[in-house]
Amino acid sequence: MAGNRTLTIIKPDAFNSGKSGQIIALLEKAGFKIIASRVMRLTEAQAAAFYAVHKERPFFAPLTRFMTSGKCMPMVLERADAVATLRKVIGATDPAEADSGTVRKLYAESKERNAIHASDSDENAQREATFFFPEADLV
Repeated sequence: MAGNRTLTIIKPDAFNSGKSGQIIALLEKAGFKIIASRVMRLTEAQAAAFYAVHKERPFFAPLTRFMTSGKCMPMVLERADAVATLRKVIGATDPAEADSGTVRKLYAESKERNAIHASDSDENAQREATFFFPEADLV
């Protein structure tokens, strides 16, 4: 998976406001191919496990509450240099700081309700993809 696959999640704010199709279209226009996807509502335990790396940070509880507030759409995406390219395509965490045309500039409501998650390294992409798609052959 390293180098050419990554994980993204269309978060509850964007999914439940009907923006997922527009976000997917933007990702496909950027050259990403969807390898795996599902629609789900995270449980508190799943959200806490997925974001466990942040459990000591002040935003952990609000983040896990937000991620369990509605349905989301995790996806494994493929293209060359997937992690870095996806992070560029989604833009800065704060939509006010995101570049024009990025997912977050177009669809995020705020820094906290920022429409989309993207893995930040090849190692995390592998771990995160396996979290949501343990049955899939993603290597």
